[in-house]
Amino acid sequence: MTIIANPIYDSVFKFLMEDERAAKVLLSALLQQEVHDLKMRRNEYTNLNQTRISLFRIDFSARIKDAAGREQLVLIELQKTWLMTETLRFRQYLGTQYLDMENISSSGSGAGYGLPIISIYILGHKLGDLNEPVVYVRRRYLDYDNRDIVQGVPDPFIESLTHDSIIVQIPYLQGRARNHLERLLSVFDQECRMATDVHFLQINDEDMDKEGRLLVNRLVMAAASPDVRREMQVEDEILSEIEARDTAIMMKDKEIELNTQEIEQKSQEIEQKSQEIKQKSQEIEQKSQEIKQKSQEIEQQKSILRTTVRNLSQRGMSVKDIASVLTVSEEMVSALLSE
Repeated sequence: MTIIANPIYDSVFKFLMEDERAAKVLLSALLQQEVHDLKMRRNEYTNLNQTRISLFRIDFSARIKDAAGREQLVLIELQKTWLMTETLRFRQYLGTQYLDMENISSSGSGAGYGLPIISIYILGHKLGDLNEPVVYVRRRYLDYDNRDIVQGVPDPFIESLTHDSIIVQIPYLQGRARNHLERLLSVFDQECRMATDVHFLQINDEDMDKEGRLLVNRLVMAAASPDVRREMQVEDEILSEIEARDTAIMMKDKEIELNTQEIEQKSQEIEQKSQEIKQKSQEIEQKSQEIKQKSQEIEQQKSILRTTVRNLSQRGMSVKDIASVLTVSEEMVSALLSE
């Protein structure tokens, strides 16, 4: 068993890829093409000003050779993240690559067009429903009848518009050693972390070939480097700050969500009360209309009765007789006659 520095850490990953031989070995295995004339370009963090994002990237310009011996100058963007992150960040970064004049070919048939970009994503988390440790997303150029129409290197204009991608999902590397690439990538297997210190992995390199041992030896050197070990501790502090900030943001978001729900509930209760008041007002209005109608009917009946009483009185009938004929009280007859 061999103890190596954990390459999930940005400082270790950068230390590994700064070695040209190690970088060529890993990139050649991932691309499944021979990589030579490799040149590292700028690298940078994007985890200091974002929440829930810890992304480190390195750019390479390289000349690659396929199985048929055809060579091509490409830009390789290698991006690594160890936290659940938004893949949109990768897409935004890719767009800036096409705008960078450094990535424009200035010689050959492709002069004036952007260099073909191959994006490699090394993820410390699982991505959607993809359950393979390495996933290739490759272009095909088809005609209307779904037939391949491009053989070899396509037109540089087309190359500047599209790109291939390679996705490595570190959680699925556990126990995988089915081929040369998976044996190389086993140096990223987080199941091999030492229980006493997650900065280091304890791996079995007995079945490693010459190229695999090159990566292992480079990571052994990283483990022995005081600078790298110190940088890993700094990364832990940064990650701790990010997680603390994320926790605070999540708690605030939860509080805002609860307050929003409470406000919505109160608004619904107020709306319900308003509806009830409106319904009661309508009922009161309806009762008022009914009372008014009843009053009009009573007044109409009283008017008819008054007229009848006066007519009978004019014919000489007494109050007693009128009350008897109309089946009302004598007091009422007297009251109607006095109105």
